[in-house]
Amino acid sequence: MPLSVLYSPRASLVAFGVRFQQQHLWRLVVERVHIKQKVRRHEPLAKVCDGFLNILSGGHGLNEINTRVRPDLALQRAFGRSTCAEQSSVSRTFNACTPENVAQLRQGIEGLLQQQGQTYQHNYAQQPQVLDIDLTGLPAGALGEGVTKGYFAEQKNKRGRQLGRVLGSHYDEILVDWLYSGRQQLEQGLRGLIEHTAQLLNLDETKRKNTILRIDGGGGSDEHINWILQRDYQLLIKVKNWKRAQKLAATVACWIQDRKVSDRMVGWVQNPHPYVRPTRQVAIRTPKKKGGWHYQVLVLTLSDAWVFDLCPYPRPPTDSDAEVLLASVHAYDQRSGGVETQNRNDKQGLGLNRRNKQSFVAQEMLVLLAQFAHNILIWFRNDLARVHPLFEHYGLLRMVRDVLHIDGAVHMAADGTIQKVILNARHPLAASVQQALSADDLLANLRKI
Repeated sequence: MPLSVLYSPRASLVAFGVRFQQQHLWRLVVERVHIKQKVRRHEPLAKVCDGFLNILSGGHGLNEINTRVRPDLALQRAFGRSTCAEQSSVSRTFNACTPENVAQLRQGIEGLLQQQGQTYQHNYAQQPQVLDIDLTGLPAGALGEGVTKGYFAEQKNKRGRQLGRVLGSHYDEILVDWLYSGRQQLEQGLRGLIEHTAQLLNLDETKRKNTILRIDGGGGSDEHINWILQRDYQLLIKVKNWKRAQKLAATVACWIQDRKVSDRMVGWVQNPHPYVRPTRQVAIRTPKKKGGWHYQVLVLTLSDAWVFDLCPYPRPPTDSDAEVLLASVHAYDQRSGGVETQNRNDKQGLGLNRRNKQSFVAQEMLVLLAQFAHNILIWFRNDLARVHPLFEHYGLLRMVRDVLHIDGAVHMAADGTIQKVILNARHPLAASVQQALSADDLLANLRKI
């Protein structure tokens, strides 16, 4: 018989936590991490775990540990904690971290990706691997290390840091998160991101020939394009040089109206710029507010079949030049549903851009914890979707805010182990979550609370 029945505003997260503990995911990630800090009551890694629970609970600042994690004993027990540290103590632990700790945590996350990630297990013979590479801004206070003026979307004269990311686009898995100063541009970090990803995924020559790199114009210099092509990757990238784009667009013989974007026209470049490997080049033009045209050029090495594979619609019966042309542009547009969507998901759902530490190293640790949270929640979403299609297109905001915030009763045994979780039947998602997790004996029948 249970010693007590506890109410939790996040009973579904409690159920997820028990499964998380059974799979030993936390141990697999942090067993390499050794933070040197004097222990008074809580071990350093235990306090890092409290910070991680705050992310899963929807906390956007470490100060929310005191209101989200500390009052919820069932949540703490579900993730192997008997109690929770005070938020200022957790903050000091992150401040005590070193670059070596960052490297250790990154190794743990990458080890878990290699063990359980779908991107690492990808079948290159069946379909090409697609990797989206991007830079996203993390605004921060002016006094933080590495905080400088830089480009932050729709935030003029803003200060902050930049985050370089590589996404396994077929599987929504974040493979690499690398923090930079605010003035960093994609061009400066692109090679490092690609090389680190190649090492993580063990990309040999055969795999590289079946790997598509989809990259924004920030990485589209001649030097970078040639460097990527020399390594046998497949490429879909926007040219950085606007003068080059204007010159190439002048060679288009026939402009076609884009049926997807009403004010956009596209055309094949008749005299492509020469790179170290043959490429096809697509010009795009859109009208300027004050008259004239704004030009962009895409460079691609993809076959027609691969172009259509990246599109959100079926391949047409015949591959006319016009259809392949439009599909090439739409395949690049899918960045907005790939890495850009995941950037937005992590900022809205995991508070990626809300937790700001003055210490650059402390910020790196928090970024990596958010990467870890992103991947395990994507895996959890996939598990739910296999049983109930309702969850197939859930982003991380809905996972954290809705799926993991179903309240309920938690039955706890005398030794602190969770015996049973009963979800509140009044919650609109409770029945679906209960159905999806019905294989776990832990999740009992629904009950009105």
